[in-house]
Amino acid sequence: MMSVRKAVWFLVASIVIVVGSFSATLFATDRRPVLGLDLQGGVSVVLAPIGNPKPAAIDKAVDIIRSRVDSLGVAEPEISRQGRLIIVDLPGVRDREKAQRLVGKTAELRFRTVLQNLPPLGYIPPTTTVPAGSSGATGAVTTTTAALTEIPSTPPEQDKAGAIVILPGRKTGKGNPVRYELGPTLTTGEAVSSASAAFESGAWGVTVNFTSQGGIDFVTKVANPNIGKQVAIALDGVVQSAPVINEGISAGNPVRISGSFTQAEAKDLALVLRFGALPVQLKQETVDSVSPTLGKDQLRAGLVAGIIGLLLVGLYMLIFYRILGLVVWLGLGMTGMAVWTLVSWLGFTIGLTLTLAGVTGLIVSVGVTVDSYVVYFERLKDEVRSGKTVRSSVDRGFQKSFRTIIAADLVSLIGAVVLYLLAIGSVRGFAFFLGLSTILDLILSYFVMHPLVSLMARRKKLVTMKGVGMAAGLDARELVA
Repeated sequence: MMSVRKAVWFLVASIVIVVGSFSATLFATDRRPVLGLDLQGGVSVVLAPIGNPKPAAIDKAVDIIRSRVDSLGVAEPEISRQGRLIIVDLPGVRDREKAQRLVGKTAELRFRTVLQNLPPLGYIPPTTTVPAGSSGATGAVTTTTAALTEIPSTPPEQDKAGAIVILPGRKTGKGNPVRYELGPTLTTGEAVSSASAAFESGAWGVTVNFTSQGGIDFVTKVANPNIGKQVAIALDGVVQSAPVINEGISAGNPVRISGSFTQAEAKDLALVLRFGALPVQLKQETVDSVSPTLGKDQLRAGLVAGIIGLLLVGLYMLIFYRILGLVVWLGLGMTGMAVWTLVSWLGFTIGLTLTLAGVTGLIVSVGVTVDSYVVYFERLKDEVRSGKTVRSSVDRGFQKSFRTIIAADLVSLIGAVVLYLLAIGSVRGFAFFLGLSTILDLILSYFVMHPLVSLMARRKKLVTMKGVGMAAGLDARELVA
């Protein structure tokens, strides 16, 4: 029989850990479950390949887009493929333009020599005043050069590797960006193995590492022939940066790109260098905003359904098992607090999001949890009916029922794991939260349900209370412990 001391230790430790971590998460930190696109709203982008690329190329594009979006810190984006289309769901993103910046860069990354810098489109030079008497003038003469719009920029789709092109720079403020006349492509983003933003010598820059062959190509084709010259880093027909090549660049060593970068600009450039090239050219079919109001309505409906279900289950357990129904209430409450804490911390650490499918998985898991209590209580009934007292039935009944609980939960867990591995999209969220709740059910059954019932069985008043005691709930004929 479980000793009083062991039962108290198990129960107190479980309550302290669960309630303490829940309270700390709820009141001491700002961490909350991260809601998915269907609950908090956001942006959904549909991309379609141009031409007839191979399925493997589309899969590779999905992986690169996922890496790019993950690196930007969007909370648990969902990138999936549906036939030829690539669906990118970005929870919490309200801005369409931001969504396009996240997933819209699809062209190949190219390093090009800068032939000359050109003014922005629509640029009007300052007015020049010629003083009276100069060059035979009899008065002040004002001259203005016409707006320089006669040299248009090259459209991104005409940015051919071997052609001389005119491309705009990245827009960083008001007005049109500066433009660059560029020579043919020297090398591509395939030469880059990694890139990271770094703050050195009082300024933000980007440290670039090349592949072994890429480093050789960069030195022979880019660095050595262009010392003291600008080399443009172009992506999607836009010059992301045009640094000046310094001496001393050698193969095998990282290259630092410096300039007037902010922290955000340096990180964006590093991201472009790491994940800039896609094996297929994509076009945006649609960019749809998902209203957060709709998500809140869905969440509210799911919570209301869950609360109603919990109340009905709890009421049934109280009526059927009397005071033992309070054990079920405590177990469900601790399960809820544990799930909240885990989902909040997993959302903060690995970007786990709670979707409507996940909420459904949690509601379904209530049945799994309640089944464990029903199995235990019914086993206690069998022990009591065989002539044993309530107190002597507790441990023996738990030993027999826990094997059944393990078997039942293991079936649910196997189903959740298989569903998670084989499914895609929101169905994986359903499987994950169902599996998580099933594991918690096993833990709390052992460390909370059994110790609490064991302690209650030692209190004669809790056993023999007329109509509501443990004996009444277990249909015990003998109202003695």
